[in-house]
Amino acid sequence: MNEFFLIDKYLKPLSLKSKGAFKLTDDIYFDKNKNLGISTDTYVEGIHFIDSKDPNKFLKKILRSSLSDLYCKGLKPKSYLLSLSLNKSVVNHKWLNKIKKILQEEQKKFKISLVGGDTTYSSNLVITITVLGESKKNPVLRKGASANNDIYVTGNLGDSYLGLNVIKKKIDLGKFNNFFKKKYYYPNLATRLHSYLHQIATASIDISDGLAQDLKHLCNQSNSGALINLNLLPLSPYCKKLIKAKKINIKNIFSKGDDYQILFTSKKMNRSKIINLSKKLSLKISRIGLIKKDKKIVFEYNSTRFNLNSLKMGYTHIF
Repeated sequence: MNEFFLIDKYLKPLSLKSKGAFKLTDDIYFDKNKNLGISTDTYVEGIHFIDSKDPNKFLKKILRSSLSDLYCKGLKPKSYLLSLSLNKSVVNHKWLNKIKKILQEEQKKFKISLVGGDTTYSSNLVITITVLGESKKNPVLRKGASANNDIYVTGNLGDSYLGLNVIKKKIDLGKFNNFFKKKYYYPNLATRLHSYLHQIATASIDISDGLAQDLKHLCNQSNSGALINLNLLPLSPYCKKLIKAKKINIKNIFSKGDDYQILFTSKKMNRSKIINLSKKLSLKISRIGLIKKDKKIVFEYNSTRFNLNSLKMGYTHIF
């Protein structure tokens, strides 16, 4: 079984009495009375990160991944809890000092603070991060998109996946290697958009498991489908050069994970507002498609259309 079947069949029934849990169909819990949002993620060595000996190669990535769950809902992160399952192969004073230094840097960058957590022993390094954020307005959920809503994405897509493949030595992109590795280790979050999402977005999700996978989550909860034009996808200049040189194929990279950009839908009447907002925030916001009544998700590239089912959608945990 996959993670989504497990949640729907065995865990969802346990949440039905809590409105703020949204029947476990979103990434957060929200207490409307306290304006408090909570999200939690667990990261396992060998699955979510490769090299546990160097905190610089995983800690910023996973903390930002957790914060992304709040930003894409229109919440401002305030604090976090950190639980560490450790073993002797990694734990020493030098390693712990690196952990401390990196977290100090990230706390300053995102204006958050550590408020609790736990430590225990484990054969593999396992890290659980629970983030807490606030908003005076209800979160922008996956549910809410309507037919003919525009589909937008922030930032660029695909760079992180290319970086992962460089790190795994599956590809060699020459002088671009370091650029893509940094995009994997240190994802750029669309932090400045969160306070405006309530004004423009009908539904929202962050791209963690890949564009196709996360778009499917949004469409399923909104009882809709989508048409995405891959020619409109936002790509970095280096990624464009590699595609033009036919060293990579956009169909093979567009829907991989770890981008942590915001995918949101909006009414057509907001187009001018979003263009102005993009300029105001100095943030790339690209319109890439349209929500459809038909529940199919269709992609178009160079005037050729293909369905979601013909693709590997993105990352899914299988049990």
